[in-house]
Amino acid sequence: MSTGLMASLIAVLPATKPAFASDQLTFVSYGGAYQKAQRQAFIEPFTKQSGVKVNEDEYNGDLAKIRAMVQTKAVSWDVISSTVSTARLLCDEGVIERIDWKKLGLDRAKFTDADKYECAFPESVYSVILAYDKDKLPSGPKTIGDLFDTKKFPGKRGLIKSPTWNLEWALIADGVPVKDVYKVLSTPEGVDRAFKKLDTIKENVIWWTSNAQPPQLLADGQVVMTSAANGRIYDANKNSGKNFEIIWDGQALSLNIWMIPKGAPNLDAIYKFLHFAGSPQGQTNLARYISYGPANADAMAEIEPATRAVLPNTADHMTNAFVTDPVFWANHREELLERFTAWLAK
Repeated sequence: MSTGLMASLIAVLPATKPAFASDQLTFVSYGGAYQKAQRQAFIEPFTKQSGVKVNEDEYNGDLAKIRAMVQTKAVSWDVISSTVSTARLLCDEGVIERIDWKKLGLDRAKFTDADKYECAFPESVYSVILAYDKDKLPSGPKTIGDLFDTKKFPGKRGLIKSPTWNLEWALIADGVPVKDVYKVLSTPEGVDRAFKKLDTIKENVIWWTSNAQPPQLLADGQVVMTSAANGRIYDANKNSGKNFEIIWDGQALSLNIWMIPKGAPNLDAIYKFLHFAGSPQGQTNLARYISYGPANADAMAEIEPATRAVLPNTADHMTNAFVTDPVFWANHREELLERFTAWLAK
């Protein structure tokens, strides 16, 4: 091979590399049933439709690796499944990209709370609910107020070992309208009121710390009712033959979101992927594999009635629901966790 020809080939190689890079991306999520559902709903059909290769990685929500990638300009992750609170934090730090909705090609107004976050693209809606075993308790609770009624429903309750959701539910059970929960909880009097209500069931609570525990507590008969992630209850019914009932009253809704680390190497492919995953088609796909509701309002009408019946954000389930406020918890988590920990120790 002549020197001139070799030089020509070398000159061409750098120009061809980005073409390959633009045809792939690395998707990161939490593993388990959720990432499996994401793979089936988003990754596999997107790859088939677009030809873009999607590599997968897993993480446990730890932010250190994301920060380190960005700081060292060695970003190997492209799109990361995460939470609103994480995205707000990393957005303020300049670690993740602002979402370019024009490039995304989707109507921002159609997406749940999308106007509130600059660096987060809404993926799906999940909730924390109250549940019970219908086989053990045929006439079970109907409202969040029943969680606090130990005369009507004697026995242990399962609750997350955290002030989040417990304080909100305590206020709702004490008569505060869901629309005013965070307004009341922002005052010292409101916090006192919530803890006073929790006092009434404190001796009857088994505190759980992982999402896998609530279905097991119900199955073992250790509790008569428990708070839980709605997807865990759905999974126990569908895949383990349980007859657990969800109480949608007072459910605490939250968003799963996607975020893009600053300097992600495959932006064009990322936006192609997000456009597909955020479309009614992609959103409808996800609901078939896991009981999380679509973040895109246009998708709900496309979902089969039987599937809609188990999603948190269908109209029938939203009557007395509230959206967990990440701004409130970002501002008050430390002080309320300190008080909650001291309250538990009493």
